[in-house]
Amino acid sequence: MAISKGHRFPVSFEAAFPNGLVMTGVVMPDNEYQTREERAAGRPVRQRVDEGTGLRQWKVIVMDLGETNAKRASFEVTFLAEVQPVPTTNEVVPGMRPVELDGLTAEPRVAGNGEFKYLSYVYRASGFRAVGASAPSGSTRRGADKGDGADKAAA
Repeated sequence: MAISKGHRFPVSFEAAFPNGLVMTGVVMPDNEYQTREERAAGRPVRQRVDEGTGLRQWKVIVMDLGETNAKRASFEVTFLAEVQPVPTTNEVVPGMRPVELDGLTAEPRVAGNGEFKYLSYVYRASGFRAVGASAPSGSTRRGADKGDGADKAAA
């Protein structure tokens, strides 16, 4: 039996990001693209809705503290929730705060151009959780396996 395209694999936060994440900026609605004509006609901006769950999409830019490649350390995470998710931590420097994600899924995809392609992931989460909250049984914060070591990115 084959895994269908677009399958979202549930993954623990500790396994995906053993060194943690830092959120830069704020959580914003993930709005649909509007053409110049649509904007000129005064059409309202519509927020994207996830086809699989029917929930609204929100996006935020995060930095993976364990990524050594600077170009791949920063990427977007999409939240699927009816209301805007609110981080549970305070800023450590203006515009940056450590975060942990709840209900995390990873969808593999191919990124890059030409002969410089690599495996990356589209990450989705249901919200934030308290930093340092107890990990699910069977995983530890520092001892979690990072999987195949592939790079992370978001579409």
